[in-house]
Order: sequence, then C-alpha cells, then structure tokens
Amino acid sequence: MKYKIKLPDGTAQFIQITSAYFKSWHVWMVKFDDGRTAMLFKIGGEWMQRTEDFLEFPVLKELGSFIDKIIIKRKIAF
Repeated sequence: MKYKIKLPDGTAQFIQITSAYFKSWHVWMVKFDDGRTAMLFKIGGEWMQRTEDFLEFPVLKELGSFIDKIIIKRKIAF
C-alpha cells in the first residue's frame, strides 16, 4: 500500500510498505519512489534496518513510528 509521509528534513515522500517474514522475523519492506528499498524490523521497542540499507537514524525512527501506527490501526480494526 502507498503512503505519504513527512520526513524529518521536512520533505514529503510517497512510500510503499509491505510486510513479510524473513526466516522467523516479521519484516517491513519500504520502497521509495526513486526505487530504493529498505528492510526494517523491530527488536523489542527499537526499529532496525539491514546493514546494507541506507536510512539515516531520524528517517528510520520516523518510518518505524509510522509503521507502528499502521499496526495499531489494523489491530483495532480486527
């Protein structure tokens, strides 16, 4: 699903978020309009990314917070 998100630098971006399972981890793939992708996962209360991904910490934190809001909305809907 595509979402519009405001990044910490003040710019707005359209991103596509999909979830999947990688081994035993629940991961979220974030695809930006320019074709770049990042795989995010949560350990405890902290959002992480693969070592080969490119996100700066404030952007990672904002995306993680955004995904948390999506998860909460889905749990309430069910």
